Amino acid sequence: MKKKKALVVYYTQSGQLKEIVDAVCGPLAEDFDFSYEALKPQPEFPFPWPGMTFYQAFPESVQEIPCRLEPFGFDPDEDFDLVVLAYQPWYLSASIPFTSFLKSAEAARVLKGKPVITILGCRNMWIMAQERVRKRIAALGGNLVGNIVLVDKHHNLVSVITIVKWMLKGDKRGSGMYARIFPEAGVDRKDIEASAKYGLAIRDAFRDGEPEGLQDKLLAKGAVEINPVLMSVEQRGYMMFRPWSKFVLRKGGAGDSAREGRLRMFRAYLFTVIYLVSPIGGAVMWVYHKFTPGRTRRSIAYYSNTKP
Repeated sequence: MKKKKALVVYYTQSGQLKEIVDAVCGPLAEDFDFSYEALKPQPEFPFPWPGMTFYQAFPESVQEIPCRLEPFGFDPDEDFDLVVLAYQPWYLSASIPFTSFLKSAEAARVLKGKPVITILGCRNMWIMAQERVRKRIAALGGNLVGNIVLVDKHHNLVSVITIVKWMLKGDKRGSGMYARIFPEAGVDRKDIEASAKYGLAIRDAFRDGEPEGLQDKLLAKGAVEINPVLMSVEQRGYMMFRPWSKFVLRKGGAGDSAREGRLRMFRAYLFTVIYLVSPIGGAVMWVYHKFTPGRTRRSIAYYSNTKP
């Protein structure tokens, strides 16, 4: 049997997302020849993120302002049988390098008319990013047939601490008392290894010639799990991120030191909301979802779907 051709486009700083991609795509090796495209911003975003650079990425992420990327190594006119897009959210939005790819002329050419699968590796909030990504894929003529989301399953307030330490210090596990109190940051290694089951579902769907029914098979295997409380918190957080990002951008573009004062204000606001407001808001949302089960089910079904 002649192998199909698949293109995998991804951006990762820590390497975790590539591990997820490899685990998912592993079972497809018998059926597909893969071309991998690692997105490379110019200049590269640092990892770990020193000083305020982590917050400097906030307004451009939310407003989807692209950065410059190194020339792509793939041929956008090649007739791929499958395109896999792997990304992580930054500030409830797709990462800047990934957004930059989706806004490129090459993305428009390579996605048009092709079945597309998205893979996300993230902390726990991804819905608002994926909502815009799937709409952009549709606008480019791509056919999103599958979505797989791997998250950090620890408590929201715990994962905030571990992810910030990882991003700012490059230390995923920590040491001493910290390591005894807090778990390792990021997606659990067992969940990454287990994601090969999604690759098997993808393989079988393409062997059967039924990629349109793939998302239902992925959902049955747990590829997307939505916490309704986090869903509501994220929706309201994104509503606030938009005016904040515009407020910062009035002081200058990417990396401009003139906007650091406003970014420090945003940082204070962000952690105040996370640690003081969100626990109360989460409790309110929990009650709301208990009394509106039908609406909650419809929202979960909508965001679990691949069609905008």
